[in-house]
Amino acid sequence: MFLKIISFFLPWPLRRRVLQQWFGYKIHASARIGLAWVFPRKLVMGANSRIDHFTVAIHLDQIEMAKDATIGRGNWITGFPTQSDSSHFKHQFERRAELRLGEAAAITKNHHLDCTNAIEIGRFATIAGYQSQFLTHSIDVLENRQDSTPISIGEYAFVGTNVVVLGGAKLPACSVLGAKSLLNKVYAQEWTLYGGVPAKPIQEIPRSAKYFTRQEGFVY
Repeated sequence: MFLKIISFFLPWPLRRRVLQQWFGYKIHASARIGLAWVFPRKLVMGANSRIDHFTVAIHLDQIEMAKDATIGRGNWITGFPTQSDSSHFKHQFERRAELRLGEAAAITKNHHLDCTNAIEIGRFATIAGYQSQFLTHSIDVLENRQDSTPISIGEYAFVGTNVVVLGGAKLPACSVLGAKSLLNKVYAQEWTLYGGVPAKPIQEIPRSAKYFTRQEGFVY
C-alpha cells in the first residue's frame, strides 16, 4: 500500500516508470493514467490508451487495453481476484477477473464494472452515457453460493446510458443497446437495436450507419 501511495502522487512520466519497475506493468510510452487509483495485479496499456481522473480499478487479475482504448472519468472497476484465500468462487477453476478493451474501445464516465469474471469490450465499441452497471457475479440461490459468468460486448457495439448488463450476457457486433435496458442473455443477431427490460430485438440498423464503419475511435 505504501508503494501505491507514493506512486500515485508522482508526475506521470516518473509514475509510468515506477509502475513498470515496481509493479511489472506494461505501459506504452504514449499511454497515460490520470489522477486515478488503478492497481490490478497485471496492467497492459497499448499506444495512446488512456485512463482518466477519479477512476478506481482494484481487486482485478488484469486490465488489458489495446491501442487508442479509453476509460473515462469516475468509473468504479472492481472484481474478486482469483488468487485469494476466500472460499468464494472456488468451484470456478477457469474464472478470470479481468477487463479487456479492444482497439479504440471506450468506456465513458461514471459507470460500474464488476469484473469478478471477465468483461470483454470489442474494438471500436462504446459504453456511452452514465451510470451503467456490468455485473458478472451474483448469488446462485439453488446452490447457495456465489457464482459468476463473463460479459461480452461485440466490436462496434454501442451501449446506451444507464443500462444493466448481467453475467452471461452478450451484445453482438454492430448493434445498439438502448438506454435504461437490461441485457441478461446472449444475442447473436448483428445490425440490430436491442432494448427494454429485459432487452429484446427491436429493429434492424441500416448498413449505411457510419458509426459502424469508422476507422478511428473518436466520434465528432
